[in-house]
Amino acid sequence: MKRNIDWKTQWILRVIVILFTMHCSLFTAYAQHTISGQIVDAKTGEPIPFASAQYLGHGVGVASDIDGNFSIVRHNGWQLTFTSVGYVSHTVQINSGIKNVIKIALKTDNKMLKEVTIKTKRGRYSRKNNPAVEMMRKVIAAKKQTDLDNRDYYQYNKYQKITLALNDFKPEVLDSPKYKKKQWLIDQIEACPYNNKLILPISVDETVSQKIYRKKPHDEKIIIKGINTQGINDLFQTGDILNTIMKDVFTDVNIYDDQIRMLQYPFTSPIGKDAIGFYRYYIEDTLMVDKDLCYHLHFLPNNQQDFGFRGDLYILADSSWQVKRCEMTIPKKSDVNFVENMQVVQEFTQLPDGDWVLSVDDMFTELKLANFLQKFAVIRNTRINDYAFDELPKQLFKGTKKEVKDVNAMMRSDEFWNQYRQVELTKAESQMDQFVNGMQNVKGFKWVLFGLKALVENFVETGTKKHPSKVDIGPINTMITKNIIDGIRTRISAQSTANLDSNLFFRGYVARGWNSKKWYYKGDVIWSFNKKEYLPREFPQRTLTFSSTYDVMSPSDKFMHTDKDNVFTAFKWSKVDKMMFYNRQSVTFEREEDWGFRTTLSMKLEENEAAGGLYFIPMSYSSDRSTWTNWSNPIPTGADASAYTPSQKIRTTELRAELRFAPGETFINTKQRRLPINLDAPVFTVSHTLGLKDVLGGQYSYNYTEGSIYKRFWLKSWGKMDFNIKGGIQWEKVPFPLLIMPETNLSYIVQDYTFEAINNMEFPTDRFLSGQVNWDMNGKILNRIPLLRKLKWREWIGFRVLWGELSDKNNPYKDHNIGNPILMYFPEGSYVIDPKRPYMELSLGLHNIFKIIHVEYVRRLNYNELPTAHKHGVRFMVRATF
Repeated sequence: MKRNIDWKTQWILRVIVILFTMHCSLFTAYAQHTISGQIVDAKTGEPIPFASAQYLGHGVGVASDIDGNFSIVRHNGWQLTFTSVGYVSHTVQINSGIKNVIKIALKTDNKMLKEVTIKTKRGRYSRKNNPAVEMMRKVIAAKKQTDLDNRDYYQYNKYQKITLALNDFKPEVLDSPKYKKKQWLIDQIEACPYNNKLILPISVDETVSQKIYRKKPHDEKIIIKGINTQGINDLFQTGDILNTIMKDVFTDVNIYDDQIRMLQYPFTSPIGKDAIGFYRYYIEDTLMVDKDLCYHLHFLPNNQQDFGFRGDLYILADSSWQVKRCEMTIPKKSDVNFVENMQVVQEFTQLPDGDWVLSVDDMFTELKLANFLQKFAVIRNTRINDYAFDELPKQLFKGTKKEVKDVNAMMRSDEFWNQYRQVELTKAESQMDQFVNGMQNVKGFKWVLFGLKALVENFVETGTKKHPSKVDIGPINTMITKNIIDGIRTRISAQSTANLDSNLFFRGYVARGWNSKKWYYKGDVIWSFNKKEYLPREFPQRTLTFSSTYDVMSPSDKFMHTDKDNVFTAFKWSKVDKMMFYNRQSVTFEREEDWGFRTTLSMKLEENEAAGGLYFIPMSYSSDRSTWTNWSNPIPTGADASAYTPSQKIRTTELRAELRFAPGETFINTKQRRLPINLDAPVFTVSHTLGLKDVLGGQYSYNYTEGSIYKRFWLKSWGKMDFNIKGGIQWEKVPFPLLIMPETNLSYIVQDYTFEAINNMEFPTDRFLSGQVNWDMNGKILNRIPLLRKLKWREWIGFRVLWGELSDKNNPYKDHNIGNPILMYFPEGSYVIDPKRPYMELSLGLHNIFKIIHVEYVRRLNYNELPTAHKHGVRFMVRATF
C-alpha cells in the first residue's frame, strides 16, 4: 500500500513533540497556570487516547493519556490545536475567557485512511509512563466484557482443515530423472502461499463441529458433524495417532486466554493477565484494517529465548479496546525445538449486537526434525461462523460426554462438504487418493511400509488394504530378552483386532526360557461393551477381561510402565536374582466415563513360587523335613544338594476396587498401549484390595488401601513441575510378599514416578507415604550462558522421598514374632526403614541433548551405610519435546 506522507509526518512530529515536551518540563516549574481537561469523541463521548495538544509554531505540546486526559502550560494569546488520527483537528484561542479545565470534542474524519508505516528508533524500554503499556492494560481489562461464557447460551459452527506436507522441494530436484518418471508425484507438488516454497501434501484432515454452551447449569459440548481424512494415514491402522497428535500440538489458539497451549506448552498470551510483565509493546501507527480504524502495536518477549510470541496486534480505536486482528510468530532466538517458522493469524468479526468474536484462526508451521531428514510443513485453517445466542433445548446437553460424534460423521457426502467447507481444498489436497495409490504402486514400497509399521507401531499386520488385519503380531521389542532364570528368553505375541470382531478380542503370548527350559504363556479374552474401531483399549474403555498367565518375574517388574520383556529394560544397574514364578487367573471389569472417571473391579487368584535368590520361608520353619507341606526345594547355583533351603509356595485370592478421576485427560491409542498426551490433567486415584482366606485356595486374609494424586504446574518461563504423592496402608499381618514394596526401577532406562536408586524389595513396609517432584526448567539457566546456550540443553531436577513404617506386627525381627506361621523371613538385602528417617534421592539431569536424549545423574542421599546401597548412578532415555 502507498504511504501517506501527511500522516507519516504527523506521527513523526508527534514523537518529536512528546520528546521535546519531556525536555521542556524541566523548565515549567515557574508556570502558575495550566490548562487541563479531556479529549473525547464528539459522537460517542468516549475518550481519545494519545491525542495531541499543541501550540503550533511554538514547539510546545503534549499527548493525552490512555483516558484522553491532558495538561499543558497556559499561554494566553496563543492558539492550542487538538489533533488525533481519524479526527478533524480543533483549534482553541487561549484568552481570558477560556477556563483552566476544558473538554474538547473532536469530530470523526470520514476520509478513508491509508496505511501508515512509521519506524522510530527505540530507546531503552520502560513500562512506566509507556503509552503502549497503558493501552494494553485497557485491552486486557476489556477482554472480560466480550467473553462468550458471560452469555446464558451460545453456539457456533467450526470448520477445520489440517494439512501435513513435505516442505521446501527445489525445482532442480524435480527435473531429475527419478522424478520425471513419477508424474503422480510431480502432480502432487504445489506452491505454498505461506512461504512461497514447493510442498508435497501427504495428508489432509477435515473436521466440522458444533459448539454448544449453557451457563446455568453449566454445560458445554462439541458435536462432531463430519470427519474426512485422506493421505498416508490410510496406510496405518493407527493412522488416527497422527491426526490426534497434530490436533493436540497445533491446537486452536485463543489469544483471550491467559495462556495459549501450543506445541504442548503454555505460551503467555499477548493479552493475558501476565502479558505486561512478559512482553514489550511498541505503538507502531494507526491504520485502517478493512473498514475499522485500529492502533497497530508490535510486541515481543522480554527475553526472546523464552517460550513466547512475537507479532502485531491491531486494536480497535474506540472504547471497546477489542482486538481486530492478531499476527504472531515464534522469535528466531526462541529455544523451541524443530520449529523453523511459525505464523499464527487471527481475525475477529463484529456481530449485529456489537460484540466481536473470533472468525479466522490460521496457523502455518515449518518443521525440521534433523538436517538429514526432509522438512515438514503443517497448515491449519480454522473458520468459525453461525454464532447464535438463543436458548438451547435441554436434550442437547443430555449425557456427560463432552465430545459427541455423529454416527454419520465418517460417511458424509460431497454435498455436506460443499456446504460446510469454508476453506477450499488445493489441487494436491483434493487428489490425495491418487497420490496414495501412486505410492503403493512403487516397486518395493510394501516392504518399506512393512518396516515402517514395525518400527512405528511395534506390531506387524497380517492383512492387506483389501483384507484388513484381523490379527497383529507383536510387540516386536519383546521377542528376545534375558533374565537370570531363563538366560536368553524368546517370545511371540499376538492380538486380534476389530476386523475380526468389534466387541470380542483375544491377545496373548507364548515364551520360552532357554536356560530354565520352561514355557510361559498369557492369554486374555476381552469383551468390550461398546464397539471398537480397532482395539479394546480405545476411550472410553468398557470391558470385561478374563486372563490366565504363567510366567517368571522380579517383584520390581510390576512397577515398570512398559512390558517386562522389553529388550531395552533388560539391562539393570543392580543384580536382579530374586525372582518368582507366578500362576495367575483374573477377571477384570473396567468402565470409563466420558468425563474422566474410571471404575475398575477385579478378582484374582495367584500362586507364587520363589526362584533364584528369593525364598519364602515362614518364621515357623522347622528343620524336620517331615513337617514340610506345600513346599518346593530350589537348590542355589553351585550349592551342595544337602544344603538346599526349603521355600514355600503361597496362594492368594483377592478382590480389588479402584476409582480414578482425571478430568480433561486425552489419549492416543497405539497398538501396544494407550498413552496420555495431555499430562496437564490432574489424576486422583484410590483403591482397596481385600484378601480372602480359605476362598479358592487363598491362604491369607488382608486389607490394603492406597491413594495417589498427580498434578502438573506450569511456571511460565521457568518450565514445569510435576508432583506425584502416593500413600498406602496394609492393615493386616501378612508375609513379606504381601507387604508394600517401594516403586523402584532397576533399569538404566528412566521410568517416570519410580525410585531410581532403591534396590529390589529393599524397604518392605506396611504403611508408606511417598512424594516425587520433577522440575523441568526448560533451559531457563543454561540458555542464558554464552556459547553453552547454542546447545539448547535444558535443566531437569528430580527429588524423591519415602516415609515408611513397618509396624511391630509385621516386623520379623521382633521377638514376639519368632515362630509366627504367617510372617516370613525377609530376603537378603531387605531392611526395616526408620519411620523418623525418610529415604531421599536426588536427580540432576540434562535433556534436549541432540533434541532427543535425556540423561540423569542419580544421587542416593541417605541409607548409604547399607551394604547393598548404590550411592550414584546414571540413567537415560529417549525423549523428544518441543
